[in-house]
Amino acid sequence: MLDLLDDPTVIEIMLNADHRLWVERLGRPMEPCGTMTEPEAMTLFGTIASSVGREINVRNPRLECELSLDGSRFEALIPPVSPAPVFALRKRASKVFSLDEYVASKILTPAHREVLRRAVGERKTILIVGGTGSGKTTLVNAVLLEISEQNPLDRAIILEDTIELQCPAQNMVALRTAANVDMTFLLKATLRLRPDRIIVGEVRDGAALALVKAWNTGHPGGVATVHANSALEGLVRLEMLIAEATTSGVTVPGLIAAAVDLIVFIQRENHGRRVREIVAVKGHDGSQYITEEI
Repeated sequence: MLDLLDDPTVIEIMLNADHRLWVERLGRPMEPCGTMTEPEAMTLFGTIASSVGREINVRNPRLECELSLDGSRFEALIPPVSPAPVFALRKRASKVFSLDEYVASKILTPAHREVLRRAVGERKTILIVGGTGSGKTTLVNAVLLEISEQNPLDRAIILEDTIELQCPAQNMVALRTAANVDMTFLLKATLRLRPDRIIVGEVRDGAALALVKAWNTGHPGGVATVHANSALEGLVRLEMLIAEATTSGVTVPGLIAAAVDLIVFIQRENHGRRVREIVAVKGHDGSQYITEEI
């Protein structure tokens, strides 16, 4: 499996209960890549658990952690939760793929690439939307690379729950949540760190309110991701998350429409990942969002 970890095109490695290993590479569908016996899997799990000060056994049949080797996300389950040992390893990107490479892999069209390049140059705020495993984080990395190339002196503040984003910017600060420090706390602290661009790895709770407020207070050009099944559903998802943090006094759709300029919807399909929609947000008329598909 070490050769897969060393391969910069590999995104995920998975083991199923039938002992078959599967791998997914950028721009390609999942494919089988060998087998791992139950003893081999249990030895691997024990080694990983020991390296992060955890245990995995019948009493604790789940292991969720970041690999000390490279920061990859690792999720493992053993009996009685699963029939046999299984895992999913989401690699932390060792290589940042450019927008040009996304076009070469047929994930982006040339027209979509130019839309994103123009949005970066014009300091548009970008919301990247998709389901689990759709490639949102990897696409954010490509956008961050574009930001660093077009605006190398911009100060980027990157906020995450799990360290995944790669930003080559010269002027960059990376922060992460902790047991007693949530995303809302980090967003409030960020405003005092002199950000040019505020980047959030994933918006998943009421911190969405603090994010759109931050984007609306003179900090355009940020990027964030959210789980949703279409571009417009991304805006609805933001509304739902903001509702967790407020009950009154905030005109939520208007606040979102003022903060988000562009929505990029990326989808995982049988033949790999594809950017399916890029939608410009023009405003909100009191009953619905005014958008334009690009």
